[in-house]
Amino acid sequence: MEIILRQENKNDFESVFHLIEKAFEKEKYSDYKEQFLVERLRNSEAFIPELSIVAEIDNEIVGHILFTKLKIKNNLNSFESLALAPVSVLPEFQGKGIGSKLILHGHEIAKRLGYKSVILLGHQDYYPRFGYKLCEKYNIKMPFDVPSENCMVIALAEDGLKGVSGEVVYPKAFFE
Repeated sequence: MEIILRQENKNDFESVFHLIEKAFEKEKYSDYKEQFLVERLRNSEAFIPELSIVAEIDNEIVGHILFTKLKIKNNLNSFESLALAPVSVLPEFQGKGIGSKLILHGHEIAKRLGYKSVILLGHQDYYPRFGYKLCEKYNIKMPFDVPSENCMVIALAEDGLKGVSGEVVYPKAFFE
């Protein structure tokens, strides 16, 4: 099974919409609207085309990941970062390492583009294997009430989180 990872393009939008819908339809902690979030983010200033990535097997899109711009702000400073949301894999392809490949590939591209960190809300048992740590360790807070064990961050570069603290400021598209 050869997995091809590549940048999403406009011809993929409909397939990706349905993929995300299927990937989350049985997810316990979902509002089942992740596919609409991706559409809004694509049309926002937070969108980075190189960080909307699909996974293909035999010319079929089976996975997608999106990283978008966000900020971490405190009284003194504002820090650029990325949000990972969502990572989606068709149910019949889950558990085959596709999500892991998308995450690691996305991290590499983000590093090349000069980003130093990524923040996410996700399963506390899944993301630490990639190096994600609790946001509270860095005094980074979410702008809404969520369990702290689900709020995670990773430094993509050495000292990528040095001196970073504050509240996460998500793009407006996350809340529309």
